Amino acid sequence: MPVARPRLLRVAAGLALIAALASACATSSSTPSSAAAGASAGSTATIPELAPDQKVSIVFESYNLTSTGTWKPVIEGLLHDFEAAHPNITVKGQPPQGTTPNGDYTSSVKNQVLAGHPPDVAQVTFDALRFAAGSLGAQPLDTLVGRDAVQANFGGTHPFAPTARPLGNVDGKTYAVPYVFSTPVLWLNRTLFTQAGLDPANPPKTWADVRTAALAIKARTGKDGIVVDCLTKAAVWCFQSLVRSSGGRVMSADGRTLSFGDAPAVSAVSTAADLAHSGAMPNLDQQQAFKAFSSGQLGMILETSAVQGLFMAGAKANNWELGASQEPSFGSKPVVPTNSGSGLAVFSKDPAKQRAAWELIKFLTSDHAYTQISSKIGYLPLRTGLIDDPNGLQAWAKANPLIKPNLDQLTRLQPWESFPGDNYLQISDTMMSAVEGAVFGDKDPAAAMAAAQKQATTLLPPK
Repeated sequence: MPVARPRLLRVAAGLALIAALASACATSSSTPSSAAAGASAGSTATIPELAPDQKVSIVFESYNLTSTGTWKPVIEGLLHDFEAAHPNITVKGQPPQGTTPNGDYTSSVKNQVLAGHPPDVAQVTFDALRFAAGSLGAQPLDTLVGRDAVQANFGGTHPFAPTARPLGNVDGKTYAVPYVFSTPVLWLNRTLFTQAGLDPANPPKTWADVRTAALAIKARTGKDGIVVDCLTKAAVWCFQSLVRSSGGRVMSADGRTLSFGDAPAVSAVSTAADLAHSGAMPNLDQQQAFKAFSSGQLGMILETSAVQGLFMAGAKANNWELGASQEPSFGSKPVVPTNSGSGLAVFSKDPAKQRAAWELIKFLTSDHAYTQISSKIGYLPLRTGLIDDPNGLQAWAKANPLIKPNLDQLTRLQPWESFPGDNYLQISDTMMSAVEGAVFGDKDPAAAMAAAQKQATTLLPPK
């Protein structure tokens, strides 16, 4: 019997916590659609500009300020650049506070809201966007600075990709400016492909191709074949892409009905389970998979592009060649890439800090910022025109063709959907626990997903 993958479990928020959040956010509405009741969301800002000599200090919370790979030094460098350009604004950058099991970075903001001192501006993962707007007090940017200013920030010399612009919207209002994210990329060890008698210039296009290649690598080189890092509580964004690419959805388009127990989702889980049970995919957690791939012990990994720098360093250190390809398809069905990542949201209630936070958001989503973020970390440049700009990312893009699959998929992007209500995280965890049990355990995919959907349905808000 396969051994279930060891995982940290998130602590579910109880009724007492929800009540406390409601109390802590009493100054804002509990529903995004009315969060700015009585305030205009048009062209007029409700917060003043800063005076030239007005000193303001703000706290910026970012999971990119953890010590993972190249993240921290790049973001610290951008904060230094921002302060140089805005000498009246001081920014204290901090990583998420406390423990963040399975990448639940929003729990840090939540705990600080409960304590009465949230960060002024923070990264919010897209799955938590509705929760942040409805229960954590994230401020509608259309109201703070005016809708025209928000839309103008998406423009400029190199405008935002059209598919990225609406990702921070809730009920027609912008609560976060899309910041950093990726689509699922199939990373390849081209050296292992050659050693296994496979053509690295012709990477697998379908999941059937992936299975064949993974088993060939395992049989002919003794190395492991594939890790699909879309099957755990920390990778819901990627699992949603698998389900969409299989022809389904994890919930209905109106967000009122769950559908991850339906046939398309079950088919995607069954395909992943076959990879594990056939020996094509080892039972590794994310940290183990990163180590295995970086050291040359793994042929393929489906993962975010944010680890491109890490994998490039691993390939160089361990003398193997890195490759990248688009997410594989389920037969002839079109691949539907979803996004990982986060947007930047304002939590401060102080007008001066709100204005300073907006200035920081504009800077961190500028041409200069994406030139640094993309070239040094590997995230998508949401201002895609930088790729063709000789003063932007043109030279880097030509020298790093690994970004091409990610850019191609951006044009077909569908959003990482946020489950509704304060129980969004419990719904997500229920779904992914069933996925893990079917893929790395001995549970029947259809039965496991159906049972999880039935359980999770009881956690939806009243219709």
